[in-house]
Amino acid sequence: MVVENAVQCPAEKSLFRIETLSFSGVPNQSKLFLKYQENSTDLARYYGLEINSHTQIQHLIPNVLKNYHTDRDVLCDTLLETNKNCGAGDKTLKNIELLREPDCVAVVSGQQAGLFTGPLYTIYKALSAVKLTECLRGRGIKAVPVFWIATEDHDFAEVSKATVLGQKGNLVELKNEPKRCYENLPVGYVALDESIKTTIEELFQALPHTEFTDELRGVIENSWKIGADFGDAFGTLLTKILGEYGLIMLCPLNEQLKKLAAPIYVEAIKKSKEIVQALQTRSRELEKDKYHAQVFVADDYFPLFWQAKNKTRHALKQTKNETYKVKDIEREFTLDALAELAGQNPERFSPSVVLRSVVQDYLLPTVTYYGGAAEIAYFAQSAEVYKILNRPQTPILHRASFTLVEPKHAKTFDKYDLELKDLFAGTENIMPQIVEKYLNKEMANVFAEVEEKINIQLNRLDRNLLVLEPTLAENLANRRRKILYHISNLRRKFQHAQIQKDRVVQRQIETLFASLVPHKSLQERTLNIIPFLNLYGLNLIDWVYDAIDLDDKEHRILFL
Repeated sequence: MVVENAVQCPAEKSLFRIETLSFSGVPNQSKLFLKYQENSTDLARYYGLEINSHTQIQHLIPNVLKNYHTDRDVLCDTLLETNKNCGAGDKTLKNIELLREPDCVAVVSGQQAGLFTGPLYTIYKALSAVKLTECLRGRGIKAVPVFWIATEDHDFAEVSKATVLGQKGNLVELKNEPKRCYENLPVGYVALDESIKTTIEELFQALPHTEFTDELRGVIENSWKIGADFGDAFGTLLTKILGEYGLIMLCPLNEQLKKLAAPIYVEAIKKSKEIVQALQTRSRELEKDKYHAQVFVADDYFPLFWQAKNKTRHALKQTKNETYKVKDIEREFTLDALAELAGQNPERFSPSVVLRSVVQDYLLPTVTYYGGAAEIAYFAQSAEVYKILNRPQTPILHRASFTLVEPKHAKTFDKYDLELKDLFAGTENIMPQIVEKYLNKEMANVFAEVEEKINIQLNRLDRNLLVLEPTLAENLANRRRKILYHISNLRRKFQHAQIQKDRVVQRQIETLFASLVPHKSLQERTLNIIPFLNLYGLNLIDWVYDAIDLDDKEHRILFL
């Protein structure tokens, strides 16, 4: 194990109450992720690096810089153009200039270009990268935060929606589907049309009007406008939201970046068979250890997609003749032909998910990447690709994770003695508890007494029947279950009736669940940032940033 005598990043003093919840107490977390959070050094065989904390990455920097050969000037010229188009401020532009220096590294995160920035965790990813950057600078290390906008992805359904909290505390799902959005176009080539005006109108109809609404609407309308593509709109809004944090936006569809990435494309094509075999072996190893492989790698898998002249993106598959082709297209390629094309026309290619991180770290002097649980699982497989392409492996750290609790929901927590972890049981289990503990304790006691007395008398009857007529005792056991079932069913109906009578309590609990555990999952996976900015303004971003503790691997509950 690597021992690093590095100073930990001091956590900001938050203005707000913060509680923590272990991810083991959150439903549907993968075994691999939980183990990684507990102690990633135990999984070094999958990740190639014995890194368990951000304080241990400092010693990796010399190797990162030694193996980084991308032309920084071309890279930074491209980033400068992209970020100016996004309306970047002085701090971002200064960070791009700092990246030109040969001893500067990048702290990277990224996400698909979701509608209105997508789920809340997009913001947490970006701020995690900024936080570590500032921490490294505090140690005298030149570092900049970079956000990789995954504009090459063509699964538009994943980015077309945004869920917000409506005026009544209900979930409102917004959707925008411009023309051609489902024609295998990368998200970065999907242009917004007139429909975006309707979507923005629906957004602000759903939200209450506050002192921040008009300014927020102007920011959104200036970002998500007709003619802009999803990637640019996403990058512009994220830049506006994060203000002066200095985050650098990167769009991998840029042709200059494609040219810079050409050598790694060529190398991946030449070694594609080796990559497939290594990924399949790694998948079997993960499954043998009872972990899951995030990406299924079939025998005909290829690590790059084909970008057609009409900008659509298609999977390349190996044929029985050991050539490669796109489905429904007659033209076939040999590996040599694909490698030659990648060298001459790299814009015709797009990396798959297991190659993407390697391309990212070829383009950038990445010292670490902040991702989510699924990305941590991806890295357990893509680590093999780094090895084959002779690239230094990048450590992945889990991003900051939050649930934002509004004051009214904090009061509901306190009133009914609830915690976030209780809510994963669902309203169907929480509501009856509230009825019996707070709405009608007397009837709860009556039901409990009745059940107890019935059991006492049935037990008495059972003892006598066992002596006098054992066959009837067996019959009694079946009837006992039916009797208790009917009492329990009557109890549930009574609880439901009580809840229906008290609409105030019902609304409190329903809005609590909608806000904190929508669809029985963490808030950050469903809700968008806009309703919170509408209530609290851009100050919210500073509050979240201050609440990030890079040393805390648990989920944080931030009471606003």
